[in-house]
Amino acid sequence: MRPARTDALLLAHSYWPEHSPPQRRWQSLIPHLVQRGWQMTVVAPVAHYGPGPDYDRSTRGRLGRGRPGPLGETIVRVPFLTARDSRLPKLVDQLVSAAGSAVRATAARGHSVVIVTAPSLPLMASGWIAARLRGKALVVEMRDAWPNLAVDAGVAQWRVQSVVNRAVEFVQDRADLVVTVTEGFADTLRHRGVPHVCTVRNGVRLESTPLLEAPPLERDRLEVLYLGNHGESQRLERLIEAAALVGPGMRLTLVGQGSQKAMLVRHAASLGAPVRFLDPVFRDEVFEHYRQADSLVISLRDDWKSFDATIPSKTYEVMAVGRHLTGVVRGEAAWVLRQAGAGDVVGSSAREIAELWQGLIEDRSRLRCNLDGRAWVAEHADYEDLAERYDQLLREVVEDRRLRGSR
Repeated sequence: MRPARTDALLLAHSYWPEHSPPQRRWQSLIPHLVQRGWQMTVVAPVAHYGPGPDYDRSTRGRLGRGRPGPLGETIVRVPFLTARDSRLPKLVDQLVSAAGSAVRATAARGHSVVIVTAPSLPLMASGWIAARLRGKALVVEMRDAWPNLAVDAGVAQWRVQSVVNRAVEFVQDRADLVVTVTEGFADTLRHRGVPHVCTVRNGVRLESTPLLEAPPLERDRLEVLYLGNHGESQRLERLIEAAALVGPGMRLTLVGQGSQKAMLVRHAASLGAPVRFLDPVFRDEVFEHYRQADSLVISLRDDWKSFDATIPSKTYEVMAVGRHLTGVVRGEAAWVLRQAGAGDVVGSSAREIAELWQGLIEDRSRLRCNLDGRAWVAEHADYEDLAERYDQLLREVVEDRRLRGSR
């Protein structure tokens, strides 16, 4: 039985026209959910961080009543404080936006379910408050392995860390449903006793993701590309050190932005490594960079245990284009790449990475991948199928809440 109303309120710390993991995920899911009858309202800060290709002053949004979004959704904007990309300013900014989100979400009318997408920890509290005060179902989407990741990253220490952990676990334990993006973290939550957990992976819109022709068998140098966030989680200095070991037989291109980029530029210069740094790119430019590369890098640091249950959000896209992958990952991410046969999973030291790249230089036939990676994505990570899964889960949550309320 379909619920009488299928209105959903989504709380996000970043949304269109920004370019960010929650924006990419939900701008891929929302069109399919709207087609399935959902009326989506997104509560998000005025756009101020990670401007995407549609970003200008007219698209930033203003505080006030909801306005139509580009996908048939309604967007309600809340205040922000700063766009600085470091820990403390980002936390304070999230606290300000979360407070505004709690007020706007609590005042909203007509929705059947509140969805909050983390890792913005303050926003989790806003979602719980709004759902509790309005008597609505609460779905908490954990795109990162919190609070485990907070411990690994040293986000807080001692008593503060204990308070953060308890707050996150409090919301997770009381949600009608916790959605994870990996099976590994779903298992972690189940073992901890979280009652209702399901997985809806990150994915790609396969119909708009091209399959690229194979790289040439002869080339003057190996072209290796990393495209994504330049932050603490990726430990990209290992790639730079590996490129320095290989030398002029290759070039490493790092495309993107992040808190560690300035340090990485200095590190590459100090080593004389064959590395170039480029600004973020979007849409067709992304695929053009993929087309020019021989191998694409997926990288996560190996000294944070929470990353055993983490898969970088770009993984499925680079699998789908049919390029060779250099996977500097472990745990579930390594398992996916090996199962799909999408390239080489390598150890985390600069020497191990350099040995792989040197081997590719000596035998470029290893760069010619089959279509197994794209086939794996088609079966497990196409957003059309993922949205169907989300639709079913949301309807089950809403119906369960309705039945409990009628008793």
